Amino acid sequence: MGPGIAMPEKSVFIDQCVERLCRAGCSKVYGYISQLEQGRTFPEVAHLSVAERSRVRDQLVSIMKVYNGKACDD
Repeated sequence: MGPGIAMPEKSVFIDQCVERLCRAGCSKVYGYISQLEQGRTFPEVAHLSVAERSRVRDQLVSIMKVYNGKACDD
């Protein structure tokens, strides 16, 4: 990057990733959470570090609390 051009903060990349994952639908998000909890990497998070994937998982879990563990419609 040239002078004067700032790199976006890491949290922006995490937020963007979470947003993309959520667009896949509720059922898929539960699957993503499960994979992340098992330490699996999948294409949508492969570019993130282990710590960043953990933050993505935490955000997804927080978002899904709205459903209180109930099934959701996609």
